[in-house]
Amino acid sequence: MNPQLFGTEHILYIVISTLLGGISLFAAKKWLKGEKSIALFIKIIAFLLLASIMANRLSQVFRYDEVRWYCIIPDSICGMTSLVFSLAALFGKKNNAFLHPMWLLGLFGGVSTVIYATFVGQGPTLFYLPTITGLLHHSLSALLAVAVLMLGYINITYKKWHYTLFGVTAYVTLGAFLMQAFDMSDAFHIAEPLLEGTPLTIWVMAPIYLVCYGVILAVIEAVRKKNSKKGK
Repeated sequence: MNPQLFGTEHILYIVISTLLGGISLFAAKKWLKGEKSIALFIKIIAFLLLASIMANRLSQVFRYDEVRWYCIIPDSICGMTSLVFSLAALFGKKNNAFLHPMWLLGLFGGVSTVIYATFVGQGPTLFYLPTITGLLHHSLSALLAVAVLMLGYINITYKKWHYTLFGVTAYVTLGAFLMQAFDMSDAFHIAEPLLEGTPLTIWVMAPIYLVCYGVILAVIEAVRKKNSKKGK
């Protein structure tokens, strides 16, 4: 019997991955003090994230009767986020522009997908390559998002808000290209919803995401102002 959503294998994965992630973040916060050591920690997570998303995409390339090389391009919001987020953290500088539209997508998408991983039953075991790499890249994306925030590797501010809008626009543009070039009807959930039977296409999710991002920015700015007043 294949693994089931919220079955034993799935729950064990959630528990173990959460514990490992929490321990690594606790250790990093406690013992990593210099910028070089923090950057190295971030880049190690980013490398693991890049390896997992590329393994996931390659598993899709060779999954069918014919080799589909175009499947190397992530066709989902979470997949593209994992790819861009990992590259931005691995090769970019601290607080670079690409981190800003990716961290919240990586956090929300990673956590929600690992918890509600509808794809866990696609293979005979949880270690079926498309399944385990899917779980891993979502987990590592969420871990990287928390790490860059907790360790001060990114500075969330209104001055960077427009990068998030650019990111959403880029996803829609790439999704439209994949739909036209390779007949990928579910690319970036432009035409088909994230969950069957729901209205959760990108046209619904993008405004919700932008509102959430705006609220988070407002809270961060309010806390920042309050702390600056206390420091005077």
